[in-house]
Amino acid sequence: MEVLRHFSHEHPLIFNEERSHESEVYCSACGELVLGPRFSCMDCGFHLDKNCAEAPDVMNHPFHRKHNLELKASSPYDDGSPLCGFCNNICWNFLYHCSCNLDFHIKCAFLSYKVLKNDFRELQHLVPIISSEGHSRELEKAQCFACQKSLLDSVYISPDYGFHLHKKCLELPLEINHPCHRHHSLFLQFNSDHLPCQICQETQHEGLVYCCSICKFVLHTGCVSPPPIIEDPSTHKHPFTRCLKNLSFNCDACGTLGNYVSYNCLTCSLMVHKKCITLPRFIKSIWHDHPISHNYFVVDNECTTRDCGFCHEDVNMESGSYYCSKCKFIIHVNCALQDARWYYKIESKDKVNAMSAVGALDPSFVVIKTTKIGEEIINVEIKHFSHQHNLLLSNEVKDRMYCDGCSQLILTSFYGCLECDFFLHKYCAKLPEKKQVISLYHQDPLSLIPHCIFKCALCRFMRSGFAYKCEVYMCNDLIRVRCAEIHLPYKSRGHKHPIHFYPQLNGLSCNACGGSTDGVSIYGCKTCSFAVHYQCILAPQIAWHNWDKHFLTLRYHEDNDYSEYHCCDICEEKRSPNTWFYHCAICDNSAHLHCVLGDYPFIKRGRTFMTNDHQHTLISVQKAHHPKCCKCGEPCFDLALECLEEECKYISHWRCNSNYKILWKESKNLV
Repeated sequence: MEVLRHFSHEHPLIFNEERSHESEVYCSACGELVLGPRFSCMDCGFHLDKNCAEAPDVMNHPFHRKHNLELKASSPYDDGSPLCGFCNNICWNFLYHCSCNLDFHIKCAFLSYKVLKNDFRELQHLVPIISSEGHSRELEKAQCFACQKSLLDSVYISPDYGFHLHKKCLELPLEINHPCHRHHSLFLQFNSDHLPCQICQETQHEGLVYCCSICKFVLHTGCVSPPPIIEDPSTHKHPFTRCLKNLSFNCDACGTLGNYVSYNCLTCSLMVHKKCITLPRFIKSIWHDHPISHNYFVVDNECTTRDCGFCHEDVNMESGSYYCSKCKFIIHVNCALQDARWYYKIESKDKVNAMSAVGALDPSFVVIKTTKIGEEIINVEIKHFSHQHNLLLSNEVKDRMYCDGCSQLILTSFYGCLECDFFLHKYCAKLPEKKQVISLYHQDPLSLIPHCIFKCALCRFMRSGFAYKCEVYMCNDLIRVRCAEIHLPYKSRGHKHPIHFYPQLNGLSCNACGGSTDGVSIYGCKTCSFAVHYQCILAPQIAWHNWDKHFLTLRYHEDNDYSEYHCCDICEEKRSPNTWFYHCAICDNSAHLHCVLGDYPFIKRGRTFMTNDHQHTLISVQKAHHPKCCKCGEPCFDLALECLEEECKYISHWRCNSNYKILWKESKNLV
């Protein structure tokens, strides 16, 4: 009786040459049904197929020459099971593991070792060669294991091992010498270091590549013999000719370095990467309002700035970039094309011209009457789409008036209704009914809708008033009008330099609130370390709080060095002299931003609502005294809803009504 002591099991395993007839037996190593000889522990129900039981503890794999693979009975990782580098499925059972995070099912390690190493050339004799003509739907998604390209329009083989190979990939040599790397041979390997191909600059994470592990040099199997001439009239009118030489160059198409194969246009004296030959000539980017075109250089007097519209670093004007001649907007090629969701290709110049010719979008009002004395306009009456009555231009600003468009205080001339308390900043009244919002993935114009209560998809604040809504895509995103209007670069009164939008910029502290900038969108200065959260930069210049009878002005730094002076007069906690705060110069009061603005700074005070759990009309208020909420019993420090009926003493926190449907009394636009 043959007995095996295996590292994966505490008990001896007994060899059994016969197939079990009582029940199905599965191998604990590979998870497959055991059909032949096996080693078993009958007490534990632990079984190993004979091949798995005799698997070596260490494997020198021909497609991973750098390190040996070690056999593990379970995942070596603390955070779950890895993916197999051969079949790309999860390794639930035994696996071969390398310290460079390359893993294989035990069966996949055998298969890639034995079949691809020993029988690679004989595989075509074991299985039929198949043409992809008249292919099945399943084949449309199938890929060649070696090159990771589609099987369509090619001859391939499909053995019973669960993978496919192009016939041409089946015939790949295991070792080659290449003129782009003359120091060492290149071996067919798994790309365990995830290195980019030195010819096409793309990274193939799975399958096989030609690699020199000493020099970290990688070529895709399809790039070993790149075409000598590439011609694409849609991107360039002349052909590009290959130069197969280990020569450093600066790509004239994208402006980045190349070290090996270049393609040259002898007519235009251009030297480019292979991948840059097919750069789209015209694109529409989420980072700009208009279509932008690819240029191999931009004459300096045509551009007012050298800063990239995305990363805000310098753009080399003598190399390729995407450019808008209308706005003098310029962006690095790799920044513009960094994410496929950020742009779409425009097929023809005629379509570009048509898109660029579009002027101002539909206005949201019409002028009914203008009154003049001489040349001076003294009154304007308009009909705005958001209100049933005409609106008159007025300079008579009353105390604590809020705009029904952006819910901010009105401090200058405005449009108002004589029949009801409806007011609009002049700026908000002129907002277009259709607008494209920069930085949104969907690039169709959004529609302006009034009388909304919503959470802005960009700043994440609860808002009331106007919103821009997408009516083409079913995303339900609504954008606050001020968020839709922020353009780059942005000039803040709190900083002497222009500041730019960064989707993420870690390692800094927000100059407004003092919080970390890690993992969030910010506005930052490329000249110094100034940074402000996207939400903080929206803080209004003038605010009001019931703790002070005057308007409060936003301040950006504290001039008084006396430490006891650095205290918030609302919460009575310390505040940093280096962060923003609100200040009343008359009363000499100062307070944190959040203490003044609260959780709902952009919900208009004084607007009427109906809720489904109170029979009377409610009004949004922020009380100077703090009555107790009728729902939770806590004091109402922030925004609250109060009953307009004098006999009814109902008041509740705004947040306590969040579980109920809140309606604008005058509107059917519900969000």
